[in-house]
Amino acid sequence: MTIDIPGYRSGTWVLDPAHSEVTFSIRHMMISKVRGTFGVKSATMTAPENPLETTVEASVDVASLDTKDANRDAHLRSADFFDVENYPTMEFRSTGARVDDGDFFVDGDLTIHGVTRPVSFAFDFGGFGTDPYGNYKAGASASTVINREDFGLTWNAALETGGVLVGKDVTITLDLQGALQQD
Repeated sequence: MTIDIPGYRSGTWVLDPAHSEVTFSIRHMMISKVRGTFGVKSATMTAPENPLETTVEASVDVASLDTKDANRDAHLRSADFFDVENYPTMEFRSTGARVDDGDFFVDGDLTIHGVTRPVSFAFDFGGFGTDPYGNYKAGASASTVINREDFGLTWNAALETGGVLVGKDVTITLDLQGALQQD
C-alpha cells in the first residue's frame, strides 16, 4: 500500500529546532493541567518514495524541561521523576507508519527513564514549501497519550481532599518543521 501526500518528496529530512517544539500536559491535583516543553536534541526522518516506509529517529534533551516554575522543574529533573543525571534523553525510533480510517500514524518505540514502550503518534501534515533561502520544508503536528507509570515515573502524593497530586496520563504534542537535506 502507498499513499499520496501532496508536496511529499523522498530523501532525508532534518528537524529545524528553531521552528519546532515538544510539549506535554498532565493533570495537577486532578483539577487543572500543567504544561511544559522540552528541547529537541536531534530528529531525522528518512523518507523513501512510499511515505508508509518512512523511518524517524529523535532525541529529546530531558534537562531542557521547562514548566515555567523553577522549583517544579528541579523536582521533575530529580530522581523522583526523570532522573536526568542517569537518563539525560528521551528517544523515539519508529517501527512503521500506517493509515487508519484516513488518519496517518507513526508507530515506534519511546524510551523514557530507561524504559522502552510502543507508542503511536497521530500526525497532521501542515504542508510543504520552499523558504526564501531555497530550502524545501515540511511542517506537521503529532500527538499521543502515554501513562507515565508505564515508564517508571511513579512518584506521587495523596491529597487530603482525595485523589493525587500528579495524574497518570501525559499528552505529548509535537509541532515540527524540517528541511530536506540537499545532496
